[in-house]
Amino acid sequence: MTRFWVCIAGAGFFLALLVLHSRFCASRLPPHLHFAFKISWRAEEILYRLDVDWPKYSEYFTGATFCVAVDSLNGLVYVGQRGDNIPKVLVFTEDGYFLRSWNYTVDTPHGIFAASTPQEKSVWITDVGSGFYGHTIKKYNSFGDLVQVLGTPGKKGTGLNPLQFDNPAELHVDDTGDIYIVDGDGGLNNRLIKLSQDFMILWLRGENGTGPAKFNIPHSVTVDSTGRVWVADRGNKRLQVFDKDTGDWLGEWKNCFSEEGPSAVRFTPDGKYVVVAQLNLSRLLILAAPPVGNIGDCSVVSTIQLADQVSPHLLEVSRETGAVYVAEIGAKQVQKYIPVNSKLLERWDLD
Repeated sequence: MTRFWVCIAGAGFFLALLVLHSRFCASRLPPHLHFAFKISWRAEEILYRLDVDWPKYSEYFTGATFCVAVDSLNGLVYVGQRGDNIPKVLVFTEDGYFLRSWNYTVDTPHGIFAASTPQEKSVWITDVGSGFYGHTIKKYNSFGDLVQVLGTPGKKGTGLNPLQFDNPAELHVDDTGDIYIVDGDGGLNNRLIKLSQDFMILWLRGENGTGPAKFNIPHSVTVDSTGRVWVADRGNKRLQVFDKDTGDWLGEWKNCFSEEGPSAVRFTPDGKYVVVAQLNLSRLLILAAPPVGNIGDCSVVSTIQLADQVSPHLLEVSRETGAVYVAEIGAKQVQKYIPVNSKLLERWDLD
């Protein structure tokens, strides 16, 4: 028995020496040991922490929270939720205080976007309901008064004149007033549409498929600071990238999404990172943003693993504070993650 324990201790000591030698001497293991185990050293940045004090009172969440938008200029957060006999839109401050709610002409919200300038505050909602207000994209003021309706209310379709939608998933309104729409959360359409500020179609890309500029459930859209349009092509497990002005296809990211496709995509205010949600994995990925003129491959910088069945659906990043707000349909809440001073979490992976 003594000899047995001496052998175990010796093997453990030998393994420890190999680990230390690989880490600090940067040398490889002998070839005949490669089948036994592999050593890798990874450093993962911790970029965000949960703000447990947001919101101040969570009882205002009374339905399934599908979407969230941030008016960074005015410090407001809009939440879209679904359910019977509940307010469909909740308004909070970025500090977490509840302000008001409204329900006017909202059927089944899917995506929400806050467009704010010193002259105007507006809230856009994609509505995928089957009722009178469904299959539309609607513009409201900050108090819930309906300003504009895009699409044919209550009627799904593929038409362009008049413009029709079928389960429009999300939109992005840039600072010029141009609108980017991903239309087709499981409906008839799988397309990306750019509209001018007076709602004229500037270009359209997409149909159902797996090739470049084709989609299978285009679920989220955003525009980066260099003029590239990013689409979360959820069913095809990739991000697709287009030129903002011409609509030309620029490339795709697939290597980070072998397990599950992205359900949401946003950029941090400094443009350094891409924040992506994965619905069924209940996970957020922080990816390194590509340089100008080069899409390349995606690289994971950090991950935020949420609890099982939290199901992050869509998210938004505050342009002022960099905070990430996540709409969780499983947990029926919105959570806020705030940036922290970057520090390294170093760990061994032994396979």
